[in-house]
Amino acid sequence: MRDLTFTPAVELAKLYRARKASPLEVMQTLLARIDQVNPDVNAIVTLARESALWDARRATAALKRGTPLPPLFGVPVAIKDVTPTKGIRTTHGSKLYEAHVPDEDALVVQRLRAAGAIVIGKTNTPEFAFGPNTVNAVFGATRNPWNLALTSGGSSGGSAAALATGMCPLAEGTDLGGSLRGPASYCGVIGFRTTPGLVPRYPSVLAWDTYSVEGPMARTTADAALMLAVMAGPDDRSPISYEIDPRDFTAAGTKASVKGWRIAWSTALGGLVPVDDEVRAVFERAVGVFNSLNARVENACPDMRDVPEIVRLTRGLLMVARHADKLPEHRAILQDGLVENTELGLALSSRDIARGELLRTQQWERVRTFLEVRDLLVTPTAATPPFPLDQPHVLMVNGQPLGKGMQRSFLTYAVSVMGLPAISIPCGFTRDGLPVGLQIIGKRRGEAAVLRAAAAFEAAHPWAHHRPPVLSGKGNV
Repeated sequence: MRDLTFTPAVELAKLYRARKASPLEVMQTLLARIDQVNPDVNAIVTLARESALWDARRATAALKRGTPLPPLFGVPVAIKDVTPTKGIRTTHGSKLYEAHVPDEDALVVQRLRAAGAIVIGKTNTPEFAFGPNTVNAVFGATRNPWNLALTSGGSSGGSAAALATGMCPLAEGTDLGGSLRGPASYCGVIGFRTTPGLVPRYPSVLAWDTYSVEGPMARTTADAALMLAVMAGPDDRSPISYEIDPRDFTAAGTKASVKGWRIAWSTALGGLVPVDDEVRAVFERAVGVFNSLNARVENACPDMRDVPEIVRLTRGLLMVARHADKLPEHRAILQDGLVENTELGLALSSRDIARGELLRTQQWERVRTFLEVRDLLVTPTAATPPFPLDQPHVLMVNGQPLGKGMQRSFLTYAVSVMGLPAISIPCGFTRDGLPVGLQIIGKRRGEAAVLRAAAAFEAAHPWAHHRPPVLSGKGNV
């Protein structure tokens, strides 16, 4: 059997159509890879081996019949363990749902299946997708594939680690304050947070929520674009969803140019967060790539002074809506940070919540005005390299202690506050061989431009050959 482990989804689609590979061959290859590396990484926590093989055999039979093929025909995809999958355990990383098996797919899973994708399994998440370190009481921790002593990030750390180690070509993730982008940065893959409503969410506790989104994760920009084209588009079950032309996304990779574009860059978003010196150096070298692509690059940033207070006030409301009803009976078994953040939310007054929305509006006006005369804003994705697995979050930056609040995530959370699309793509390594992510931020509903810029950067700064070697199980890979 030939090795198809790291073959991109776009390439698999071509191989299937040329009858040079079969979905069954690919599935068997990836299941063997999972058996080899997952015990050390712990990225896929529920493996749908039998159903995945069944679907792959059916797809292979259809291939032989010569029937028309949907865009993700036969492509394996992993689904985050907070996203419902019919007949496949979905635990939310919580002891409360340890044996939960949904009887209905989430809308995004329905779309992926309808496009021909095959669900290979569920990826690990912190409890209820809360936190920057993927660890929970049900399955334990997901380790970083570049160094097993470090975190894979959170909360889509399982999806990111599965991609980085060749367990699947595509994975679904979710993002509130950086849960797609942070793990992508830490694991050296791609995570795309899109404009709220582009990918409709159902089921959702808060149908009008403009913070939490689902999005594609992949190893190449073209694969992320292909997956997004399938996930996006309107559905009445999501009242903030809207019409799009998915061809804009898949075409973005073929128009990979930023020549003449006005691209602003900021290392710390006006000092919102201290940035590790090595991350800063890698990021600023990445900015030089856009210079070489003949973009008009400038060091500039909108005034982001209200982001910390907006995060404090609006995050509390979201936590109360989702988790306050669990506290009376289940406080003792819930993750400490989840309980703490929910209680902070319960302590907010109606005046506090109103103030958060007023500040968010004022912040939006400053950012909107800034982007009126610029095409993109780029920043580092994460302020630091991956941190030790036994820490709940980043504790130190450049030898100085970091506060307990959400400051560690402000580079990504600030984008969520504004509802803008942002992709994290790999852009280099630290001296210890740890990946660093570049965050490309676009205008509202500007996903196609973000993908074009990512594809242009990827072409000028290829990453595909950078893969974690076979796991040694001794701390490094």
